[in-house]
Formats: sequence, C-alpha cells, structure tokens
Amino acid sequence: MDDKLSIRVNVAERFYPLKINRADEEKIRKAARLINEKVLQYKQRYTDKDLQDFLAMAALQFVIRLIESEENTDVMPFHEELRDMDRELGEYLESRKKSDSVL
Repeated sequence: MDDKLSIRVNVAERFYPLKINRADEEKIRKAARLINEKVLQYKQRYTDKDLQDFLAMAALQFVIRLIESEENTDVMPFHEELRDMDRELGEYLESRKKSDSVL
C-alpha cells in the first residue's frame, strides 16, 4: 500500500506541491509554519528588504540553531565513558573470576 500523500505547502507566499509520507505531514507543515513566522518577523522589522532577504535570514537562523543543537547533543563523550566503564567492569569481573577459582 502506498502511504504517500500529496499536499501543497505555503512557504513565503509561494505554494509548493509535495508528495510525502503520511507520517511526515505534521512535521512538514510545522516547518513551513515556522519559516513563515520567521519571515513575517523579519518583514515587520526590516521594511527596506525583499522576500529573498527574509528567507535567507530565516534560513541562516534555523541552520545556526541546528548546528547548536547538534553540538549540544554530541554523544561521543558518553560513548567513550561507557566504553571505559565497560572495560573496567570486565577487568574487575575477570579478576573476581580468577580469585574465586583460586579459593
């Protein structure tokens, strides 16, 4: 069964037809709404710019947030810490195993 949905999304006063997975509809509509809200904020603040400028500023702001979010969710230190703990636990269990077999 094809679980695709055809929708039209308004981004900065233009409509874009999209064929999407049904599960992604809410996410896509929310993304378009956030872009439009940000463009509107810039439009109200800067009257001497055009829509392309507002879109560029909105894109820049969203990508900066994405980069910051990716930096804040770096799991590599946790992965390394867990690996070290696993190694230490393995060594401890191995030493207990040896000491129990001696008794």
